[in-house]
Amino acid sequence: MRRVAKLSAACIVTAALAVTATACGSTSSDNTSTSPSSGGGKGVKIGLAYDVGGRGDRSFNDSAARGADKAKGEFSGDIKELTAKTSDTEADREQRLSDLADAGYNPIVAVGFSYASSVTKIAAKYPKTSFGLVDSVVDAKNVDSITFTEEQGSYLAGVAAALKTKKDHVGFIGGVDVPLIKKFEAGYVQGVKDTNSKIKVDTQYLSHGSDFSGFASPDKGKQAAQGMLDNGADVIYSAAGSSGNGAIEAVNGVKGAWAIGVDSDQYNIPGLAKYKSSILTSMVKNVDVGVYDFIKSVHDGKPLTGTNTYSLAKDGVSLATSGGFITDIQAKLDAAKKKIIDGSIKVKTTP
Repeated sequence: MRRVAKLSAACIVTAALAVTATACGSTSSDNTSTSPSSGGGKGVKIGLAYDVGGRGDRSFNDSAARGADKAKGEFSGDIKELTAKTSDTEADREQRLSDLADAGYNPIVAVGFSYASSVTKIAAKYPKTSFGLVDSVVDAKNVDSITFTEEQGSYLAGVAAALKTKKDHVGFIGGVDVPLIKKFEAGYVQGVKDTNSKIKVDTQYLSHGSDFSGFASPDKGKQAAQGMLDNGADVIYSAAGSSGNGAIEAVNGVKGAWAIGVDSDQYNIPGLAKYKSSILTSMVKNVDVGVYDFIKSVHDGKPLTGTNTYSLAKDGVSLATSGGFITDIQAKLDAAKKKIIDGSIKVKTTP
């Protein structure tokens, strides 16, 4: 299993994202998957609080689900899943976590930076419950903050885009204009420009501030990608949750154009199979590994805490090779990866 490095919570700014609480009451979708305990070990009761899109988004949430499914398969027990809505308030997120804790689920995994404030509050109320928070940092004795160097993987995606564009024109679509997604943009643009400074990069965000619909609007992703294609871009990278599925669909309709997927290896996602000939690569973010590591640590009686960062050096992020579309440029990608790992290339975290 991969080892992870500890960072200061001050290094991560996404926890500062504020979401106002204007209403109360649950708006979650609910799914419980139960399997009988097998073997001599005690089964785990895993609580999953998904970001918008939930299981089935073919991207970020699905990666977290794979980690939980693996842990469930190894340790038995059951999984309770609750999914955020785009209309969620802070009260909704707090209620979701409280419901899982009250029902005895331990560990509880909050999937997404929007849970930072609610994890801070609810973890304090349930000190004997272990909480995992993906993509943000909470400084508490019973919280494992699971973070990734998205900018490093995105840099490699930018190198790939620069080497594959025929028009010297590429695009980036962000789901929501927040610090976390800015890391994807920053790395991607830097990778493109370091490879060929003459390449034009179009950037568009689908929603802003506390409006998280940009992570779950394939129609908006498709429209944004179509606009970039019409404007001359021929490689488009989307960091937009399930909205990116719409971007992939749009790219597939244009001969010679490429889409770059995110979070999961989207070439191998069954629901995107008819578009896979257009998926150049995906910037894989191994949320599943972080989630599995956390659940295993709780199962083993030694819960991970603090900030655990999955970097390029630790294979926390990578470029997928499915389809063989980047085989011809792999040597250059490997060279860039080596320079990032040895510090020769410093990847920016803000555009």
